[in-house]
Amino acid sequence: MNTMIDKILLFPYWLSLKPRHFLFDTGIRKVHTADVPTICIGNVTVGGTGKTPHTEMLIRTLLQEEEWGGKNLAVLSRGYKRKTKGFQQVTADGSALLYGDEPLQIKKKFPGITVAVDKSRTEGCDFLAHPEKLETSKKARRCINKEIPASDLIILDDAFQHRSLKATLSIVLVDYNRPIFKDHLMPLGRLRDLPERIAAADIIIVSKCPNEVNAWEKCTWAENLGIRNFDASTCSGVRKNGHRQHIFFSTIAYEPAEAIFPEGDPRYVYTKRLILFSGIANDAPLLSYLSSDYKIVRHFKFPDHHKFSRSDINTIASAAREFPTSVIMTTEKDCQRIRDCHKIKEELKQRMFYSPIKTVFLTENEKETFVKALKDGLK
Repeated sequence: MNTMIDKILLFPYWLSLKPRHFLFDTGIRKVHTADVPTICIGNVTVGGTGKTPHTEMLIRTLLQEEEWGGKNLAVLSRGYKRKTKGFQQVTADGSALLYGDEPLQIKKKFPGITVAVDKSRTEGCDFLAHPEKLETSKKARRCINKEIPASDLIILDDAFQHRSLKATLSIVLVDYNRPIFKDHLMPLGRLRDLPERIAAADIIIVSKCPNEVNAWEKCTWAENLGIRNFDASTCSGVRKNGHRQHIFFSTIAYEPAEAIFPEGDPRYVYTKRLILFSGIANDAPLLSYLSSDYKIVRHFKFPDHHKFSRSDINTIASAAREFPTSVIMTTEKDCQRIRDCHKIKEELKQRMFYSPIKTVFLTENEKETFVKALKDGLK
């Protein structure tokens, strides 16, 4: 599409974003900081960049470091599409309806840390840093469990657009397969914020990369994102305003399939046919990965954060009857919502599995440099 036509069509959305950022950048609108260090993980696109796997990677990294491993870590999310309101502490035995699928997934993986949801990140951080306020706050009166340890560090999941709270360290994700410099603002594209906003981050991570990206391509990526003089040894470069910015490259690592329900029969994993269903922004990487070992006989793609209905389950069950020896596979995020579904027959539960994923950096140097950048940024 012609660039001039793009600008004309997208001008109304641009006009809604530009003044908002101006008000925060100039101090006209108040910006708060939390009473404890915070790390924001976000993006400028609509889903699909891998925020949850990167949040989990960040948790693992911090827990392995001596200075943070013994402290109280917390994750604060909005809890997208949850049915509850206000501040809620996530419990591992809860449901996606109460907290949202992503916070519940994180809590199940890391039961020893505090996970909470609150639409207001500023308010949520205040409760996590000072949990005694939960006892008297009317806004938290519906909190299921108010026995929360005071947090020493808070990870803010998907809070880059939450301008009223300034994080101690901010990380922005950019999808390798959908570069923001080739995308457009909504509704013509998937950008929900101005691409220039990535300049405000401390760290950029290009996610979902192939297993190998050479030095020349990394340098090209840095230049296209506005970072000059990229140094591969320090994983950083400089912007026009002199701001030094780190840029790292990560990829997806899949782990052995796990049963969604206790009834799961592991023998189905060794079949050669597979029924795939998902409700995430982009399941192409998973489809590609599974296609190397299975023949995908059915593929059902639902909207992101989809609440599975009885009709959806019946559709999957119908495909399962058509291919009686096939395994039924979904994503780790989707399985949190599938567990909320009632009246799934036992024979279907036996065949339902999910494919866990991890995010890893492409090189050991990037991993070590990332840890150093975290330590420097949190000083």
